Amino acid sequence: MNNVTLSCNVNASPATLLVNVSGKFYEYTLKGEISANDVDDIQDNEMLRKVTFDPEVFFNILLPPIIFHAGYSLKQRHFFRNLGSILAYAFVGTVVSCFIIGLFMYGCVMLMKQIGHLGGDFFFTDCLFFGAIVSATDPVTVLAIFNELQVDADLYALLFGESVLNDAVAVVLSSSIVAYQPEGDNTHTFEAMAMLKSFGIFLGVFSGSFALGVATGVVTALVTKFTKLRDFPLLETALFFLMSWSTFLLAEACGFTGVVAVLFCGMTQAHYTFNNLSPESQDRTKQLFELLNFLAENFIFSYMGLTLFTFHNHVFNPIFIVGAFLAVFLGRAANIYPLSFLLNLGRRNKISSNFQHMMMFAGLRGAMTFALSIRDTATYARQMMFSTTLLVVFFTVWICGGGTTQMLSCQKIRVGVDTDQETSIGPDGVERRSTKHESAWFFRIWYNFDHNYLKPILTHSGPPLNATLPACCGPLARCLTSPQAYENEEQLKDSDSDLILNDGDITLSYGDVTVSTDAAGAHTSGTPVGGVAVNSDEALDRELAFGDHELVIRGTRLVLPMDDSEPPLPLDSHRHRHKNETMS
Repeated sequence: MNNVTLSCNVNASPATLLVNVSGKFYEYTLKGEISANDVDDIQDNEMLRKVTFDPEVFFNILLPPIIFHAGYSLKQRHFFRNLGSILAYAFVGTVVSCFIIGLFMYGCVMLMKQIGHLGGDFFFTDCLFFGAIVSATDPVTVLAIFNELQVDADLYALLFGESVLNDAVAVVLSSSIVAYQPEGDNTHTFEAMAMLKSFGIFLGVFSGSFALGVATGVVTALVTKFTKLRDFPLLETALFFLMSWSTFLLAEACGFTGVVAVLFCGMTQAHYTFNNLSPESQDRTKQLFELLNFLAENFIFSYMGLTLFTFHNHVFNPIFIVGAFLAVFLGRAANIYPLSFLLNLGRRNKISSNFQHMMMFAGLRGAMTFALSIRDTATYARQMMFSTTLLVVFFTVWICGGGTTQMLSCQKIRVGVDTDQETSIGPDGVERRSTKHESAWFFRIWYNFDHNYLKPILTHSGPPLNATLPACCGPLARCLTSPQAYENEEQLKDSDSDLILNDGDITLSYGDVTVSTDAAGAHTSGTPVGGVAVNSDEALDRELAFGDHELVIRGTRLVLPMDDSEPPLPLDSHRHRHKNETMS
């Protein structure tokens, strides 16, 4: 019946509040801070509340389809060939960028404090948190233009792969910074044990999320392989969708990061489960997640513009804003240029300077940065970071995204490149076909293991397991290998499968011609029927010109597509065409 005012000092606004009234506990959730002038005029804010979404909606509803689509639509062939460089940019580069931005912004905060422009607490951990959230790149505009103009596949893979993985890294990194809690009264001092604990949280959460996402994808692949779901395409599509979405919720329930889990789930689903789906479900799942991604991206950017005018507690500080733009530029430069120099020391296919300039220019900020910044706007520091983040996102999307075509022309980057044709520019400026021996060593090892063991276990493609496993594992191999693998042994349909030149000898059989390639890359050609000799270079070129090739490696007979642009031709057609060419 009486108004009772209780005062207490807290460092941050509590998300929930338990009130004990006569032995009964009531739970209240935080809606936001209200200024002293608006206490008696709360009803006027009801309309603004109706157009204001709970920040958790972005994380639980809108982000999962965006991240899943990124992993599901990944061009795995080029991604794995540049895997080492992508991991370096995504992990090392994001951490370097986070600390560069954090240190620079802390200097700006100290300057603001000296001249009296700081209206609240702003600690070094807040600066690091800001560095983590603005290190998440989202070059959706640039990648859309790249895809339309068919820009060089390696540049596309580097930029897309980095943006996909560093979103995941930025989420885990920001949560690790928030978890930094030194012992004692002062929670904002540096303590080595607290920092090591945060680093351990980062590794544990990321690896756990990775394992959970891959495990869910593997379970879905096994279910679609050993059941008759493909006879019911609608049910198959629904199960695929629910299994993929549940990965996010399961990871969050286990204390991991759903964004990371759903990303690697999408990559696993694309690599294995997609091959087991019926043709109808393959088309439906691709179109479904493409549509959800498009709708979620558009909604987030629309809501981003709305919050610029409806958010109550904007804090625009000119010094902080200018410092943020400079810090973002320096952080991106510290990510791209030093790492590219170090990576080029070990890469055969160098990352050229114009590629580096394009990657530097294409570091847009987007949906992930916005979602991370709006998740907590309770304190003065978080409100200033949110307002500045909006300006950074708008500027990079409008200026950098809008200038992509002009930047491509300025840097003289090739467009109209067929991603299925493995060609590159040699030192003499002449196009040459690049061999898979130039691929990353990790990719070659992974491809052999995946093709010989994982693909036959999880899909209907690949060689039968009794051809790759030891003889003692015969019963297990027959149990895990599907009948389709025996029937379609000569028809491996895999979008990311290519001819990989190993260190051992490889024999290519084309009709009546045999081309042998040794470890040094030299090749010789046998004699065709009829005694007419064929030049070795011409024979190899003819080998590479057709869609399917018969590859013999250590006694294992495989069929690998080399060019997806042409339909596979039967072996008899190859032999017939070759004989006609030989007679002529």
